[in-house]
Amino acid sequence: LFKMLSSCSKVGDPHPGQPYKGGDFYAFLPDNRDGQKTAVLLKKAFEHGLTFQIKTCNGEERVTWGLIPHKTSFHGGKPSNGYPDSQYLREVCAVL
Repeated sequence: LFKMLSSCSKVGDPHPGQPYKGGDFYAFLPDNRDGQKTAVLLKKAFEHGLTFQIKTCNGEERVTWGLIPHKTSFHGGKPSNGYPDSQYLREVCAVL
């Protein structure tokens, strides 16, 4: 679970100084060696500000997922950002 609080955007964001809406974001990894290695890389990406971005949605600035793919569901496969997806860990590690 990532909890992103509402705040004001900074220099480098699309509209510096404008308020944006936060939100709760969920992502899932398998509990195995490859999943744990991926979790370490995702944590580093988060610490470097690469996990989320601010976008305008319906006229409102809000936090959204960035370019790093995340699995946000246990079901539905790749089309639903869920599992099963046998290539996910390899693909996300290539992005990271």
